[in-house]
Amino acid sequence: MNRDLYQTGFGNEFASEALPGALPQGCNSPQRAAYGLYAEQLTGTAFTAPRSHNRRTWLYRIRPAAMHTRFVMLERGRFHNHFDEVPADPNQLRWDPLPIPATPTDFIDGLETMAGNGSAAAQCGIGIHVYVANRSMQGRFFCNADGEMLIVPQQGRLRLATELGVIEIEPQQIAVIPRGIRFRVDLLDSAARGYVAENFGSAFRLPDLGPIGSNGLANARDFETPVAAYEDVEGEFELLSKFQGRLWTAVIKHSPLDVVAWHGNHVPYRYDLRRFNTVGSISYDHPDPSIFTVLTSASDTPGTANIDFAIFPPRWLCAENTFRPPWFHRNIASEYMGLIHGEYDAKAGGFVPGGSSLHNCMTGHGPDAATFEKATRSQTSQPDHITDTMAFMFETRAVIQPSRQALESPQLQHDYIECWQGLRKHFDPQRR
Repeated sequence: MNRDLYQTGFGNEFASEALPGALPQGCNSPQRAAYGLYAEQLTGTAFTAPRSHNRRTWLYRIRPAAMHTRFVMLERGRFHNHFDEVPADPNQLRWDPLPIPATPTDFIDGLETMAGNGSAAAQCGIGIHVYVANRSMQGRFFCNADGEMLIVPQQGRLRLATELGVIEIEPQQIAVIPRGIRFRVDLLDSAARGYVAENFGSAFRLPDLGPIGSNGLANARDFETPVAAYEDVEGEFELLSKFQGRLWTAVIKHSPLDVVAWHGNHVPYRYDLRRFNTVGSISYDHPDPSIFTVLTSASDTPGTANIDFAIFPPRWLCAENTFRPPWFHRNIASEYMGLIHGEYDAKAGGFVPGGSSLHNCMTGHGPDAATFEKATRSQTSQPDHITDTMAFMFETRAVIQPSRQALESPQLQHDYIECWQGLRKHFDPQRR
């Protein structure tokens, strides 16, 4: 894509105007804004948050965001935050991909809640959703007041038309839409499928690198935020809002994507996962998955994330005398995994692009029997180049509770646990 459509960097103060002189100089809210625009501030953190964490953007728009009819609550659908309907499940869980719908379905109607924890009211936790769609959002716009949305396409390209400009993403790219930003999702292909993490907690940021140093993992310069691009369109449109886990609808007589200029850091952005600078062991042992963290949402406990977004991209494995795939493990953290492309190196089958798995707190998991047998016989004096793959993980400190509809889904693999039953006993006290 034309990079002139984007500004680069992460967490910076950005500024963009679609018309020359639309951004005021020296005063954020002048008595009369240029071009007859309205000044409006969108605040994503507490006013008194430390400067390094404060998120806000000034918008200079054709009409204020308050111009719409009263919101009316919709009947509950399959996109929600009801994570307490059934007891949390300690079993290993895995799902096949959702099928592309046979009837016209846009991004919002195609969202299906899989699992989550916490709540928007408490401003902590995560909602985990998958989406399928076969048409663009027509005459409707969406705003999430509950949290920011991390969108991970698996199939099909998306055009995200937001108040601050346009972002296009394809599989192996991601986009983050901050809390409160209004947007529309247009399909650039006939069908789309993917994943969404709804972050109720602190905004995603780059993780600290610690002993890694000043370089590695996701680089700030590779994040792109859009330039201003406004719509001056009148008509009768639907404005959908997600508020406290429910969807609400209102009528709006114009496109809400009418911001002519803006400046700030509460902005949508995209990132290409293929630019991730992977690090790993060059001597022995398989490192913890935290070295694959792209973005993190901090909690009130230092070093313990509300959400970590990690990926498992193409990379070299070269540790000697080491079991190279992820070892068998149980974690205090809970892991929801998805596969964007190719195969995942810890599973020989059953985990396919568009599918997902959930391994909760202290639930044992790891390589299946076929992967274990292959890995224990591999020649570790030679490096192994893992190619043509991209998996990801939403990891959180809290138990991830699957939704009722996810546990009742026909995509749930009831035989998933069988992949470990073929592991043979090798123990022999007479042979070292």
